[in-house]
Amino acid sequence: MNGAAVTRVLVADDQTVVREGIVMLLGLLPGIEVVGAAADGEEAVALVERHHPDVVLMDLRMPRVDGVEATRRIRAAHPGTEVVVLTTFADDESLFPALQAGARGYLTKDAGGEEIAKAIADVRSGAAGLSPQVQLRLLERLSESPAAAQGPAPMAAPPAAVRPAVLPGELPDGLTAREAEVLALIAEGLSNTEIAQRLFVSPATVKTHINNLFAKTAVRDRAQAVAYAFRHGITGTQQ
Repeated sequence: MNGAAVTRVLVADDQTVVREGIVMLLGLLPGIEVVGAAADGEEAVALVERHHPDVVLMDLRMPRVDGVEATRRIRAAHPGTEVVVLTTFADDESLFPALQAGARGYLTKDAGGEEIAKAIADVRSGAAGLSPQVQLRLLERLSESPAAAQGPAPMAAPPAAVRPAVLPGELPDGLTAREAEVLALIAEGLSNTEIAQRLFVSPATVKTHINNLFAKTAVRDRAQAVAYAFRHGITGTQQ
């Protein structure tokens, strides 16, 4: 590997054909080493304890212990291990509980090698690894929520400037209007650099806003920030 960093991955899926197929696909991707494969959530937790992988690809619906509970246990005991959820359908109702449990990436099982590799790289770098289908479902779910009931559903094209759907006087936990703008862009899936470009500020300023809003909202990472934004209706809307 010429000294390149290798990402150690564990696969958890109760369907043998799917599990073995993912393991085989990962074996073809450069910079990824599969360290184990689990048939249910309980085995996944045990294998994480044994192998300490960097990333777990986690099916949601499994026997004994489901993917949400397994994610919660893994993130609590091994905060350095990231979890990317695998779903059969992007509208799986376990998506939101998994996000709240600490998962930071979401893929549908028809994802290709390039998409899986990108999601793994994203969560390793601190970003949220969301497939386009899953991101669309999250936005649709938000548009169906009571907090967004009075506003229009999110448009496919991102706005030139983001304004929180919640008015400044209604922002929770003492968030400022600028912090809410940054949070809305995090929920949109933008990186710090992209947020800086969108708001015409420096990346250092964006990082300061993120640190402040994380402290105010008591979220630990970007995935939890996305969940917080969805829960409170803090999203960008077309003006």
